[in-house]
This record gives sequence, C-alpha cells and structure tokens, in this order.
Amino acid sequence: MIDLPSTYESSRERFRSSLASFSDRWLDSRLESFPLSDSSDLTIDVIVANANKQKEKLFIMTTGLHGIEGYVGSGIIQLFIEEYLPKFNPDNTGIIIVHPINPHGMKYHQRVNKNSIDLNRNFNNVSFEELKKVNPHYESFGFLLNPNRPLKSPLFEKIKFLWNVVNALPKGISLIRETALMGQYRIYNGMQFGGFELQEETKFMMNLYEKSVKDYSQILALDIHTGYGPRYQMTLLNPPSHKETAEETARRFKVKQVAGVNPEEFYSINGDMTEYLYQMLNSKYPNKKFYAGAFEFGTYGDSLWQAIRSLRITVLEHTLRWFGGSESIKNWIQKEYDELFLPSEKKWREKAEADARQAFDGIFDAEGFI
Repeated sequence: MIDLPSTYESSRERFRSSLASFSDRWLDSRLESFPLSDSSDLTIDVIVANANKQKEKLFIMTTGLHGIEGYVGSGIIQLFIEEYLPKFNPDNTGIIIVHPINPHGMKYHQRVNKNSIDLNRNFNNVSFEELKKVNPHYESFGFLLNPNRPLKSPLFEKIKFLWNVVNALPKGISLIRETALMGQYRIYNGMQFGGFELQEETKFMMNLYEKSVKDYSQILALDIHTGYGPRYQMTLLNPPSHKETAEETARRFKVKQVAGVNPEEFYSINGDMTEYLYQMLNSKYPNKKFYAGAFEFGTYGDSLWQAIRSLRITVLEHTLRWFGGSESIKNWIQKEYDELFLPSEKKWREKAEADARQAFDGIFDAEGFI
C-alpha cells in the first residue's frame, strides 16, 4: 500500500532524500528548492535528472497543484521511484519531479495557495481583465456557492445547503456543476477564484516547463490529483486540446477510465495547467512528440448525492476560511475535507496504488519509456 506522509515537512524530507535514487545513474541530477517569497519555510522542491548522453525523452511528474492533494501525490512519487525509475534509460531519458507546486496548501490542508487562489485556474495566456467575462452565471449562484457569513452547527449547515441546492436545481444540474467548478475572476473571496494576476507558483511552473522541454524530442507529463470520479477508480484526464477521444486513449494506454476535460465527460476548467502545457508545446514545438495528462483518483464517489456532498464541503471549507465558525464545525469540516482529498481507508489507498501502477505500465510502455 502506498505510504502517505502525515505532514508537509515529512513529505518534503522524504522527497529530498530520494535524490540518491537518481544520482547513482543520472550523472547530471540535482535537487532545486524554491522558497515562496514571503514564507521561506515553504518550498517548491524539484528533482532534475538530465539524460546522460542523448536528450531524447523527458518525463515530468507534478504534484500538489491543489496543495492537500500533494499527500497522495507524494505516495505516487515514491511508487514511481521504487518501481519504475530503475526501468528508465538514463542515457536518453530525463526526469523532472515537482513536490509540491503549492506548499502552502499542502501544509495547511487546503487546495488554494496563500492568496486563496486555485492555481489550476491561474494558468492563463490572456489578460486577466478579459477573464472577468468568464463564468457569467457565477453571481446568480452566490446564495449556494458563497454564503458570506460565519458558519453555525454542522446540522444547520447541512440542512441549509440542501435547501440552497433545491432552490438552485431549476437552473439545471449541469449549469450548477459548470458554474461551481470552472473558475471565476471577479470575486476575490469567492469560491474557485482564479486570481487577478499570475501567481508566483504559476510563473515558476511556466518557466520550468519552458526551460526543460526545449532540448528533448519527446515529452511525457503527468499531474497527480484526487477528488473526482468513482471512489475506487482513477480517471486519466485528457486536456481539451488533446486530439484523441477518451476511448482511443484508454485503448492505447490500457487504462480502464479516461475522460476529456469538457462538460460532457468531466467539467470545464479555465486556467488549467495541463492544458497550458499542451498549448505551449503545440504552439512552440509542434514537431515534438508529447502527451500531457492528469491522474484523478476518485474519493467520495460520482453519484448525485456524493456530488452534492463534495460541493457542500468545498463551499463550507471556503466559507470557514473567510468568515469563520464554531470549533465543532471547524473539526467536522476538516475531517470531511481531508476525506475528500486524502482518504484514510486502507482499501482506497490499495486501489489507488493498483490504479497508478496500471496506468504507469500502460503509459510508459505505449510512449516507449520502458
């Protein structure tokens, strides 16, 4: 079963010590640490291992874009290092692993960064002024998504949220889902805020991608997430610009479940990091072979009730950060929120490991990395 760390600090220590697994075979391997501008104890750590001879293939794995999801990401990193790193050819293959992109969120068990910005809504190439037009229905769901008040008891909040869902249903489930999840750029203390400018973590990743991919002819990039989908099933997510259908990708990689990031198969995301990388590679390096995707390990489940539960705890966690609440509701929300992104069940963790192994086997084989 994948070994998940209990704290951000212990996870960072384990990641840094894993450099030794690279340095034995990759002559040009190093650990780079980048402290956040106002929190020197919070760092984005990167292991860079360049190919020894011919720079042909580059594998990039990123974790903790949504900070709290970095704990499962840490476990997947260890699985890769222990079981797959020995199968890679150091003469023609480079490796970059990032842990975590959002150290603030990982340390404090939040998805957002220190500015309460969802970094996976922040990777944008257009002006943020123009982005204010995105998600035009957001304000009309304010009663559901942004209570803007201190929270009361768990029982009260459960009943109140369900009442708000009932009142929102005439607008349609699909519209509620899209509005709640795609991101918005107008309300700084609203849920799924994508920011008014690029964040330092975003700039860091944009720069890392730019300087890393140029010398390699083939790029494989995988980003690790938790939350969406059936409880005991990992979904491989294709970015919107990917040309294959979900069925074609599933056959090629021999994975059970694949979805495109679109309203029909997943949901729309504005400012998605994987899509940013895909578009950058497609525009600047059209002759390179590349695949960029994301592992999404389902937690609560994909029924309507679990979707409501997931949205409820996401809304309440956001409200608690901005407006506070009683000690009892703080404890309840943190437990629910941890289970949404960091499940404690042994069976779940065992299945996540099995799904990650299956996906690694299929993707690395199809892309010629092992």
